[in-house]
Amino acid sequence: MTRSHSLIQSLKLVARYGLIVLNDGLICLPIKRRQVIFESFNGKDVNDNPAAIYRELLKTDPAYAHTAYFSVKPREYASLKDKYPEIQLVKRFTPRWVYLMARAEFWVLNSRLPNWWRSNRHTTTIQTWHGTPLKKLGADITHVAIPGTSTADYHQQFKTAASRWNYLIAPNRYSQEIFKSAFGFKNQFLSIGYPRNDVLYTTDAAAQQALRQRLLGQVSGPVVTYAPTWRDDMAVRPGVYQFDLPFDLATFFAHVPAGTHLIIRPHYLVKDAIDIHGFEDRVTVLAETDIAQLYLISDLLITDYSSVMFDFANLKRPELFFAYDLEHYRDQLRGFYFDYEREIPGPLVTTATAFYQQLDQWRQNGDFPGYQERQAAFYHKFCDWEDGTASQQVVQVILHGKGASK
Repeated sequence: MTRSHSLIQSLKLVARYGLIVLNDGLICLPIKRRQVIFESFNGKDVNDNPAAIYRELLKTDPAYAHTAYFSVKPREYASLKDKYPEIQLVKRFTPRWVYLMARAEFWVLNSRLPNWWRSNRHTTTIQTWHGTPLKKLGADITHVAIPGTSTADYHQQFKTAASRWNYLIAPNRYSQEIFKSAFGFKNQFLSIGYPRNDVLYTTDAAAQQALRQRLLGQVSGPVVTYAPTWRDDMAVRPGVYQFDLPFDLATFFAHVPAGTHLIIRPHYLVKDAIDIHGFEDRVTVLAETDIAQLYLISDLLITDYSSVMFDFANLKRPELFFAYDLEHYRDQLRGFYFDYEREIPGPLVTTATAFYQQLDQWRQNGDFPGYQERQAAFYHKFCDWEDGTASQQVVQVILHGKGASK
């Protein structure tokens, strides 16, 4: 570690300590009624479940536009301010953020805040989380390979964080049971489905077509979205990531209907590593677009182990699973909660040849024959609680629900 790096780290610790001292004083003050702080993925964007709840809150009571805020990372502030000029943004871990957080009536989050950050005892925390888990999560991970953190410490971090959540949204019964073990959550579940999925039930065909036109322009054929999961071993070195498409683009287009447009939805860290040279008019890389919009305009989803499989299933459209590294991913990187190979709602392929063969099936039939029964079972297990009203139900908790004190 260089001397300048050590100095920077020391200054960060001093700044953090100052904010903690400020917070510890402010959380003793009364909360401000109707003040709500939203945050998604630790301030990376205005999206996911918190954004759906925010928009429903303002739709129900527009006066909240003056007292609701989105917490964002300072480096994202300028771009998000341009993107969402109508939303009050506040820079995370600044004195103003501390003041607003310390006196908020509600926090609405989709990931964990640091355990060293404390809330006002009268602030109610609604944790939405951010997906139905396929891969082992939190205290259910048997071996944690994070430098400087033991497995026991990692498990305790999750349990400590969850003990501070008054409400936790569960998208389905399966997830609710997992959240009990992975988080050790013992407070109140909101068993309502995911707010971010409401649009999958409330957006009509005309609006879906208009959305397709806006995102892709004029497309004459079907739209296919490829949304692979983040792999823990994608990093080549700190800050540098690689991702190679597991199929050839020219061969892909030879096995799908004429006019097909391919959307590639990568993790944002690898979006610049994807080569679509020569196919720019038929392939679009969309790493930042609200993924629910991509679901709505897609006729087929191709994925592997991503939780997108659960959300997309709400639309009852075909899914194809290209798990080219199944054995490595399942056995070495992350364990699975359910029998992936037997329960996924579409064909599973592990080679490019099999992948192209299944695309031929889809091209000929518009679906994958023989998977209707499994698709229905998957919908029943993971989508039964979804009905397009989850955001409304959370808003009712904010407007009328009495949050549990800590």
